[in-house]
Amino acid sequence: MAAALTAVPARHSAGPKGAGTNRPAILVLPGGGYARQADHEAEPVAEWLAALGIHAFVLRYRVAPDRHPAPLEDAKEAMLHIRNGSHGLAVDPDRVGVLGFSAGGHLAATLSTATPTGSVHLDVPEAVPALTVLCYPVVSYTQYVHQGSVDNLLGGAPSSDLLEELSAERNVSAATPPAFVWHTADDAAVPVSHSLDYAGALMSAGVPAELHVFPRGRHGLGLAAEEPGPDQWTQLCAAWLDRAGWTSGPSTADSPD
Repeated sequence: MAAALTAVPARHSAGPKGAGTNRPAILVLPGGGYARQADHEAEPVAEWLAALGIHAFVLRYRVAPDRHPAPLEDAKEAMLHIRNGSHGLAVDPDRVGVLGFSAGGHLAATLSTATPTGSVHLDVPEAVPALTVLCYPVVSYTQYVHQGSVDNLLGGAPSSDLLEELSAERNVSAATPPAFVWHTADDAAVPVSHSLDYAGALMSAGVPAELHVFPRGRHGLGLAAEEPGPDQWTQLCAAWLDRAGWTSGPSTADSPD
C-alpha cells in the first residue's frame, strides 16, 4: 500500500491579515496498530483542526505487511511536503506540528525524537515537528508493550537495540518538541504508563509538556465527543494550541510588546 496524504484546509484565517496569512499546519496520524488506519481518528480530527484555523493533513502511512522504517519515511516525507508549500496552501513552515493516536501516536513520538544517526533517524531538520499532540499513544517498545504494534511494525524477533531506538521516551532530549499528551487511566490496550513516561521524560529534559489523564475511557476514543471526561481533551488541546499562538494568527512572539 502506498502512502496517501489528504489536505483539509483551515476553515478561516484568524488574525488581522486575513485569508492570505500563513497558517499553522498539523499532520494527523491515525492509529490502528500498524495494521490498518482508524477512520474516526483521521478526517474527523482534521476537520476539528480546520475549524480552529489550522491546516490539517491526514497521512495514510504504510502499515503491515510493510515494516519499519516505511511508516517513519512516510511521515518524514509528509512533513517535508507540508513545509515546502507545493500543496498550494499558505502554511507557516515554522508552525508545522504532528498529532497521533495510539500507534499513530507512536509514529508521531518517533518522528519527534528520531536521532541523527542509526536506524531511526531523520536526515533533514525540516522533518521535525514544532510541537506534538499524543492521544493514548503507544510510546515504549520495551516496557508494557503493545505487542500487536511491535509485531506489525517490526516482524518477529527484533533486536533489543531497535526496540530501544523505537521507544520514544528513551530518546527525548532538550531539542524534542513540546507536547500535549492525554490518556485514560483504565486503558486496557495501551497502559497509561506510556503517556506518563513520555511526559516525564520531556519534563526531565526541560521541554514543556501538558499531560491529562482521565479516570475512565476505552482505548481508541478519537474525538471522544460522547465520553464524559475524555470529551474535554479537544477543548484542552485547543487552549494549549492557542497559548502557543497556533489558533489566533501569527505568533505574538515576533511582535513588539
